[in-house]
Amino acid sequence: MFLKDFYNIQDGNVTIATEHASMFAKEVAHDFNPLHDVDAKRFCVPGDLLFSLVLEKYGLSQNMHFVFAGMVGHGLLLNFPDTEAERFDVTDSQGKPYLQVERSGEMSRDSTLIESFIRDYVAFSGQNFPYVLVPLLAKENVTFNINRPLVIYESMTLTFDHLNFHQASVKMLEPKIEVNGKRASAYLHFQINSGDETVGTGFKKLAISVTNGFEAESMQVFVNEYLAKKNAYQGNLAVTAHQEQSNFNQI
Repeated sequence: MFLKDFYNIQDGNVTIATEHASMFAKEVAHDFNPLHDVDAKRFCVPGDLLFSLVLEKYGLSQNMHFVFAGMVGHGLLLNFPDTEAERFDVTDSQGKPYLQVERSGEMSRDSTLIESFIRDYVAFSGQNFPYVLVPLLAKENVTFNINRPLVIYESMTLTFDHLNFHQASVKMLEPKIEVNGKRASAYLHFQINSGDETVGTGFKKLAISVTNGFEAESMQVFVNEYLAKKNAYQGNLAVTAHQEQSNFNQI
């Protein structure tokens, strides 16, 4: 599967280099969260990459629930256990859990279906900022620390009616946010389609550290800088791809 470019195996464990994790975030999920930059002081592997590796190893189950229990840093040895259990943890060498997984119901190992769903889900997930989160924060008149935003991918739930299809796409449903003092929980609901048929639903839960008052001007500056960084990176990718194609045509 295409995920082989984003991790290595060491002594039977999975290890993810900063370069690979950052590439996945930017080029597959289109997620430019500074925490996924190679030189970030608080670097962490994207939760969507861990989720994707679970689907690659264990297949896609009809009902799945993921709890992200810790931030995975550079080169951490992760144990994805060989198990048929309905509940298991992805841990480090000391047994500390980083991802808790529950699954039940029908299961598919159709690689075409799994890759289709991974690519569409993580691209959907990577668009949550700024297009979904910023309007939610404005609606509730709260904001996060622009200089050190704390937005944590807390959990994700999937429920399928059946798995008798080969292509999947994700469509955003109405998102919700609940604010309790300095903490907010955002629920990003989505629908899973195969062609014109709705085959499932799910939601992603984010924990956000917030303060009262939406700071529109400073938030817009932050968003502009984020999008400029994204556009520059994607522009460089397009130029590189064009140059490589030109070199290939000359051979």
